[in-house]
Amino acid sequence: MIKVAINGYGTIGKRVADAVAAQPDMEIIGVSKTSPSAEAFVAQSRGYPLYIADIGRKPDFEKAGIRVAGSVEEMLTRADVVVDATPGGVGAKNKPLYEKLGVRVIYQGGEKHLLAGFSFNSSCNYAKAIGRQFVRVVSCNTTGLCRIIHLVDTAYGVKKVRATMIRRASDPGEIKRGPVDAIVLDPVTVPSHHGPDVQSVLPTIPITTAALIVPTTFMHMHVVMIETEKEADREEIIQLIESHPRLGLVRPATGITSTAQLKEYMQDLGRSRADLWENGIFQDSVSVVDGHEVCLYQAIHQEADVVVENVDAIRAMIGEVTDAETSIAITNKALGFTAI
Repeated sequence: MIKVAINGYGTIGKRVADAVAAQPDMEIIGVSKTSPSAEAFVAQSRGYPLYIADIGRKPDFEKAGIRVAGSVEEMLTRADVVVDATPGGVGAKNKPLYEKLGVRVIYQGGEKHLLAGFSFNSSCNYAKAIGRQFVRVVSCNTTGLCRIIHLVDTAYGVKKVRATMIRRASDPGEIKRGPVDAIVLDPVTVPSHHGPDVQSVLPTIPITTAALIVPTTFMHMHVVMIETEKEADREEIIQLIESHPRLGLVRPATGITSTAQLKEYMQDLGRSRADLWENGIFQDSVSVVDGHEVCLYQAIHQEADVVVENVDAIRAMIGEVTDAETSIAITNKALGFTAI
């Protein structure tokens, strides 16, 4: 069994922990928090040993009724792989400790590509992650873009991608950002950072991206236009999407035309935390203009799509499963993937 530690048990960390715990070849040996919180109580209810960054705060946790297994450094020494799910920028501060202990580490998209020197997407470059000490799982938006772009590139070749990210303002549980009544350009300039981030995984893809924030919490929505080398066929593209293990079709018969409805659909299907791990591609939006421009809308669940990528990255780094298809199949089956 691969022993996995989760350093940072928040929005992503708690989901990765549950996904890892569901895998037949992995186990959670510990998770970490910096202070007593609702997540700390959840970790305890799940039976995950809880470690803390500042062992001097142990009395605060114990006073709240939360058992402490030890320090973060103690947790790291027990792990085969550490998933650093701390807030953006904190992972970089943690790196000297990881290097001192010689542990394998997976960073999240909030860290820069140079921190790990390698950015990961299961569908695109799994084999290149085998045996690495440091890997960065790219952000939720980049993950979603990489999946669909790589699919189209494999089938038809990609000349150019243009994509606009319509981003949620905050996660559902966040209140610090308060009520939002605006559409915010983020950034005001074009292109946004998402294009270069895609190129950290798919370096040969010409891509221009723009991004803005809207007052919602559920998901992001992408407007994607891909210019192809070969002539593309809409029905074939839909078939390719249907056969891809991390792309899901939102079918017209569901009546779903919004992220809110899609989120509720995941909940009604019994998905853990109502999570959408795959891209939610709206079937009616898939079109081919003038034979060489593939257009579509896709919903990206910012809390969820990178979770399965972290699980696959763990296997790749250990190196016992050497092909992406096998790892993706194991991960999806353990989580109970069903077509949306």
